[in-house]
Amino acid sequence: MKFLVDTHVHTVSSGHAYSTLEEYVKEAKRIRLQSFAMTDHGPAMPGGPHYYHFSNMRMIPREIEGIKIYRGIEANIINDQGQLDIKDEEIRWGELDVIMVAMHPRCGYDDHGEEKNTEVLLKTLKNPYVNVIAHVGNPKYPVNLKAVVRAAMEHNVLLEVNNSSDFSRPGSHTRCIEVAREAKRIGWKVVVGTDSHISTMLGRFDSALALLKEAGLEPKDVVNTDQKMIQKYLLRQ
Repeated sequence: MKFLVDTHVHTVSSGHAYSTLEEYVKEAKRIRLQSFAMTDHGPAMPGGPHYYHFSNMRMIPREIEGIKIYRGIEANIINDQGQLDIKDEEIRWGELDVIMVAMHPRCGYDDHGEEKNTEVLLKTLKNPYVNVIAHVGNPKYPVNLKAVVRAAMEHNVLLEVNNSSDFSRPGSHTRCIEVAREAKRIGWKVVVGTDSHISTMLGRFDSALALLKEAGLEPKDVVNTDQKMIQKYLLRQ
């Protein structure tokens, strides 16, 4: 399975990542990756970028040295109403493509158990700008996975298979398998990202590939294997 775009990449602007945009471009050229999405953490993340970082992303060229750059954010869910730490107008001003959402500690919303977490996430999915749920299998924020997968399909939101989850979020594997299998069962799609925090992580999908194989997913189930699916489900250009 070959991926045309790495949909989850953090630069130094995230505050706890270690490579610049230009360093990622250099690495993409080296490994012959066509494109990646710059998805720094939202402003609620400790050490994260100011909202100007996102509203000003239209300054980033769509292509640098032959590598396509997609503008994005890993936005934080900041309260029990499912609100995000980025406003709609900032998404529009920055001309952002990839609006992924996640629950993170110390970003406004803390774990309140599966039932409440599910309720909050379902509220977030009603936001028409959201198009990806990041690391939905994270055991630190348990949700009703079947309900979330179904709601994601209803709202045209993709489910991420995160290559870093086994390393960064111990205990994720079983839940990530469940998400992938449920998406396959109901006919919905996943998208694969590395969650890179340094350029050497870019385009390394070994863990995700193993998980997709274990879950029985094929290229037709994974959006970033096909340019037409990328345009249809992921990008806002």
